[in-house]
Parts: sequence; C-alpha cells; structure tokens
Amino acid sequence: MISKKISITRDTFDQLILPVYNPVSFIPVKGKGSRIWDQEGKEYIDFSGGIAVTSLGHCHPVLNKILKNQSKILWHVSNVFTNEPALRLAKKLVSFSFASRVFFANSGAEANEAAFKLARYYSCKTYNTKKNIIISFYNSFHGRTFFTVSVGGQSKYSDNFGPKPKGIIHASFNNINTVKNLINNNTCAVVVEPIQGEGGVIPASISFLKELRTLCDKYNALLIFDEIQTGIGRTGKLFSYQNYDVIPDILTLAKSLGGGFPISAMLTTKKVASIISPGVHGTTYGGNPLACAVAESVIDIINTKKFLSGVEKKSKRIIRELNIINKRFKLFTEIRGQGLLIGAVLKSNISCKINEILNFSFLEGVIFLTAGNNVIRLAPSLNIRERDIIEGMKRFSNALEKCLL
Repeated sequence: MISKKISITRDTFDQLILPVYNPVSFIPVKGKGSRIWDQEGKEYIDFSGGIAVTSLGHCHPVLNKILKNQSKILWHVSNVFTNEPALRLAKKLVSFSFASRVFFANSGAEANEAAFKLARYYSCKTYNTKKNIIISFYNSFHGRTFFTVSVGGQSKYSDNFGPKPKGIIHASFNNINTVKNLINNNTCAVVVEPIQGEGGVIPASISFLKELRTLCDKYNALLIFDEIQTGIGRTGKLFSYQNYDVIPDILTLAKSLGGGFPISAMLTTKKVASIISPGVHGTTYGGNPLACAVAESVIDIINTKKFLSGVEKKSKRIIRELNIINKRFKLFTEIRGQGLLIGAVLKSNISCKINEILNFSFLEGVIFLTAGNNVIRLAPSLNIRERDIIEGMKRFSNALEKCLL
C-alpha cells in the first residue's frame, strides 16, 4: 500500500518514470501568468511557455472558468456522437482560415499523422497507388509516432527502431532547387514548417514557400503546413500561413490551441476531404468537449486585432532586450524568428555551453528552451506582461554574468 505521505522529489522521477526525458532539478507546483513557483516557493519567469503551449499563460482565469463550467456539463462522449463545443470550435477554425473541414485529435503528432495519412489516401484514391511519396526537410520535426518521426528530418529521433516507413524523402530547408530535384508525379505531398522550431528557430523565406506552392500545383501534390508550433497567434497572425500569402491544402495545429489543455486539429479543404468516409481514420479522444470548450475560448481571446498586434509589440521588446544583452556579452551571432517564437544563436567560441547557460538562468529564476545544439529558444505566453519581460531579461543578464564573466 502506497503511503499517503509519499515524498515527491526529482529522484522520484528516476525511480518511476520511463527515462525518455531528463527534467531539470526543480519541480514546478504552481503557475500564474508568465510566472511559476517550485516546491521550495522559488519564483521563475517562464519564457518557455510549456514549449509554445501556454499561449495565455498559466491558469488563465477565463480558461479556468470555461473548464470548470464544461466539467459540470459533459466530459466525454466518444466519436459515436458529436458535441456542441467541438462543432463551435470547428466552425470558428473554418471561419477564420482557408479550410472547410476539421479533424480533432490530442497532440501535434496525432494531427500530423492524420495529415500524412490523408495526403496519401487522397492521392492514391484520386490518382494512383504509386503517388505516395512525401517530401519533408532536413532538421524538421513533426512528432514522435513512428510515421511522423520518420517524416521529420532528424535521424537521431528515428534511428534504431527497425525498418522505417518507405516513401519519405528529405530536401534542404529554404533551398528550392533540392525540392525541384526530388519532386515528381509520384509525390503526394510536401510538408513544411513555416518556422523550423526544434531545428533551430529558422523561418522559411516567402519566396521558398511560394515556390513550394507552385511546385505542388504543377505535380498535383498537396502542400501541408505544420503549424503545431507557429499556429494560433504565435507569429502575430492567427495562422502563420497568413504572413506569407501562401495557402496550404492541409494545416496542422496543437500546442497553443488549447492553452495547455491537450488538443490538436488538422484543417483541410472540402476537395481533399471529399474522399474520406467513416472508418478511414479516427481517435478516441478527438473532439473531447472539455478540450474543445477551452480551445474555443483561446481562439476568442487571441483572435482580435489588439491581441495579435500586442504579440508583435512584445516580440520587438524581447528582441530589443536581447540585443542590449548581446552588446554587453557578445554572445549571439543572430537573433531570429517571428512573433513570440524567437531564437538566439550562440557563438561557437563562448566559454559556457548552452546547457550551462540554461542552468545558470534557472538559478536566477528565469526559464528558456533550446533548439538544436546552439540556439536559445523563447516561446513565452502571448500575453506575457512587459514587466515580466524586463524582469526576466534582468535575471538572464545576471545569469550570464555568473556564467561568462
């Protein structure tokens, strides 16, 4: 029998949890806005946003109220039924995007899995079974299922699990000529992140995305935008594709969509969806009333001109603060990204490694992420307050003093 007074520490993780993660030494127990507190009561300013998930901060009062109200009405009904929160959310996603149809799931990987399956199914049904090749990009990341991790362009995540799915090839990101050398009449889809998040916060160029659209049209291939990390206000638009004047055939969302509650979505056109029939695909928890009620509220809050323009203002303030820090410490070669997905690229000759910089930052009470081997990634809540930005950057500067000087 487990004691009611069981001690919960970082060591508990090592004793009980499959070691696919390596969590930091402290355990967060409370969050409010862009600040969290650990078991000892220490406060941290959070520039990680749960890896671009807590789009409205921790424990947003409106989301709390919506979740509490929905929990008293209906939790789960399965896909034998539909439900009102799912239909309301779908209507808003369709109204505000290029799409005509929505599929709800639980995670970014599930949304991408559905997108890749749909692309192959559509192409095989519409053209022929040989039209099944998916083109992705090196350093991309599309999820952790075996299919999605194989489509992703980082072999370190897909090696040593046995034979990989066939029909997946990789081109070089932002290099259209490598795509031209690969694409042909057997290509069913090209999948691209508007900004490669895990790969180093690398934005796609407008010309690159427009030329991808042209090539897909030429070869009757579907263009898939993976907006798991960039969607729902992260780049200053509700959807990142709206920054480029390039319309995909399929788009995937997760992370910020639920503001911390697990939900994802795949959006597509009526034409592509027309070949689907009941039983072709599904998921037990997709369209869950609790998740959809919360996500609808997230959309309502974020999708206003004032809120989205605020994302741009906060982005400029953070970049300005990072440039001030860089002027003093000469730490970064480049600060890049869009909106509130920002990457600061470290110089190769600095005395501290990236993990040491993050650890010193934790000690000073500020939380960042990494992307790739040399990029500090910031993906804070979209409504992070200016005073939190200023205080967080002050703490970051203090951390760098102790790490580098």
